Amino acid sequence: MPDGLSTPPVPPCSDGEGEMPAPAGATLSVLDRLVHAWMGRLSGSISPAALALAWADWAIHLSVSPGKQAELAHKAVRKTARLAQYAARCCGTQPVGGRCIEPLPQDRRFEHPDWMLPPFNLIHQAFLLQQQWWHNATTGVRGVEQGHEAAVTFTARQLLDMVSPTNFPITNPEVLRTSVEEGGQNLVRGWRNWMEDLRRQAGGQGPAGVEDFRVGENVAITPGRVVFRNRLIELIQYAPATGGVRPEPVLIVPAWIMKYYILDLSPDNSLIRHLVSCGYTVFCVSWKNPDAGDRDLSMEDYQRLGVMDALRAIATIVPGARTHAVGYCLGGTLLSIAAATMARDGDDRLASMTLLAAQTDFTEAGELTLFIDESQLTYLEDGMWSQGYLDTTQMAGAFQLLRSNDLVWSRMVREYLLGRREPMSDLMAWNADSTRMPYRMHSEYLRRLFQHNDLASGRYRVDGRPVALSDIRVPVFAVGTETDHVAPWRSVYRARLLLDTDLTFCLTNGGHNAGIVSPPGHPRRRHRIETIPHGQPFTDAEGWLAANEPQSGSWWLSWVEWLDAHSGPSVPPPPMGRRDAGLPPLDAAPGRYVHGR
Repeated sequence: MPDGLSTPPVPPCSDGEGEMPAPAGATLSVLDRLVHAWMGRLSGSISPAALALAWADWAIHLSVSPGKQAELAHKAVRKTARLAQYAARCCGTQPVGGRCIEPLPQDRRFEHPDWMLPPFNLIHQAFLLQQQWWHNATTGVRGVEQGHEAAVTFTARQLLDMVSPTNFPITNPEVLRTSVEEGGQNLVRGWRNWMEDLRRQAGGQGPAGVEDFRVGENVAITPGRVVFRNRLIELIQYAPATGGVRPEPVLIVPAWIMKYYILDLSPDNSLIRHLVSCGYTVFCVSWKNPDAGDRDLSMEDYQRLGVMDALRAIATIVPGARTHAVGYCLGGTLLSIAAATMARDGDDRLASMTLLAAQTDFTEAGELTLFIDESQLTYLEDGMWSQGYLDTTQMAGAFQLLRSNDLVWSRMVREYLLGRREPMSDLMAWNADSTRMPYRMHSEYLRRLFQHNDLASGRYRVDGRPVALSDIRVPVFAVGTETDHVAPWRSVYRARLLLDTDLTFCLTNGGHNAGIVSPPGHPRRRHRIETIPHGQPFTDAEGWLAANEPQSGSWWLSWVEWLDAHSGPSVPPPPMGRRDAGLPPLDAAPGRYVHGR
């Protein structure tokens, strides 16, 4: 059967007129999958059953908690009184002197000074008080399963964000002021922006302005050649920019959820170019964008065809040298598994390992775990099964939900109500150039790592045998970013509990992507860094944060210093590929796979 299921024989049933066999169980299972896949297209791959179970858990426990109900009633009365007192002050002759409730630090929706003018001050204060009350209502209900509480709180926040007064022209003073000053031209531009976005979406085009960034022309232009290709990766070797290079090459393993050139954007924004200019021979994996024919690629295939094949090619081009391996996001998780496998098997080809916003322990994986219960995973798997992969729009929708204020509602207000297009940047253009995920690999990743946390628990198997990160002995440099919603930095920091080697941990400001793409000279960049020797007593994330003061500047400089300290003196650059060993230079960088749609 298509899903590989086998079922025992089903006994025949009678309709009263004769015997006829019941449908095979596997066939019925296929029917369930098809129905779930169809429903997933309507619900954005969010399981209605998962949300219903979470709501029922919360609602039932709240209904039998008179103490919590009384507390919420008391809070409602107090908040109403606070708002009434604030309204009375607003009607007086004296200055109001601030708000009765402040927005959360990350909430920038009400920063415009007109929000302090009546009646908009009362409108947004009432909304914030209501938002706070609903947070109290959805948390702290005794007996509610932790995951269900998080899901209900998340859903309530999403629904409130939809009805925020910022989203409607009549209750948004900034939109009203702009409309008066511009004679409504902002709304005309907003209408045009909306129509253009609809046209582009219908035509499968990227957002407006993305065409100004062309891969191989003004992004991903660091000189190099593809020196190895298999069905899953192209390995790019970059041309040296210095007379001598460090003897240890650098291998970069990006996530296959993204195009590799996030690390090779514009020349002044390229980590790869920076490494090359610092005297390193750099290799980078460029993943193929999978399609339905790749549905059965597994996590082990990604490790074997990705990391291990790349290391074999590098060992051929730079024989006898150990490699500085770098993994970003999912690529860092895969690299950690490969490094643990190599350590288990006595393979000493790595000189060091660097993890960029990469998780190895998924205990504190953030709000993405809201989509990782059994109901949600089954629903998602059925959607992937029907087409062989996870589509780009499904992934984009999940990530937008995590930051709906910034990525959905604030953008709609800015572009459709204020009529202001945010200028396209190389990072934004890259973000629109998304990729797919094979059915089998993504299911294994979500279940074995996110749901069951097998790697951190010593249950993850490669070639039938378990691997453990504690076997890794090479020095490790791990980078977390302060506002990461994909790989929260406290989750990244948990690698310290698993690694039994020297660990340098670096925390930089910014998010999952902007925090990593942090070239020297970038304004307002800062980072904290500490090298933690093997055997030093454990400090939790909050203790580490308090003990390490931020320093100004890009983390790139600190990382290169660390690489230099673990590298040998300069030697002549190696050849580009090895024709004599069956690795001739192929296409010029960025290669073919990066153009896969």
